[in-house]
Amino acid sequence: MKVLLGVSNRHIHINKEDFKEIFDMEELENIKDLVQPHQYVSPLFVDIKTDKNIIKHVRVLGPIRSYTQVEISKTDAIFLGIEPPIASSGELENAVEIEIIGPCGSIKRKSAIIADRHIHVTEQMKKDLGFEGIDEVSVLFESEKTTLFSNVKLKICPEASFELHLDTDDANGALLKTGDYGTIIMKQ
Repeated sequence: MKVLLGVSNRHIHINKEDFKEIFDMEELENIKDLVQPHQYVSPLFVDIKTDKNIIKHVRVLGPIRSYTQVEISKTDAIFLGIEPPIASSGELENAVEIEIIGPCGSIKRKSAIIADRHIHVTEQMKKDLGFEGIDEVSVLFESEKTTLFSNVKLKICPEASFELHLDTDDANGALLKTGDYGTIIMKQ
């Protein structure tokens, strides 16, 4: 079974209070829909900063969420001098504190994570595709640098487009890009 790849660059999801604090705005504008339903690119950027370094021009994705989360790669983490956990979206218990700087202010939040590898699915998709009782799969990409990604979580969403998300480190190491297709291999 094939799955579409979406490569996820560093970005931030933001809650309403933090959005107001750093942008002094009420609404987040949609300039481009993403593959996942109701998810979109906004025209806004922030800088993320630690005691060691700063990364400028980090995209804000919409919609407004109930939490603020900065998703970075391991390469970004090394540059920033931090060790964020590999976690699923919204799992911020062990997230690392980072400063988020916008045009109207800055905040410090325990919000930095490296997102786990995951495939977006609904409960119905999971059933229809024969994934009942399965929480993780492996995905094979055959190319000049054939790579098997293990421990790919099946992320249950109320609405979803069947899509694999890898961060830029994973994708670059395997010479992959958004729009490529991998083959799902069921774990035994």
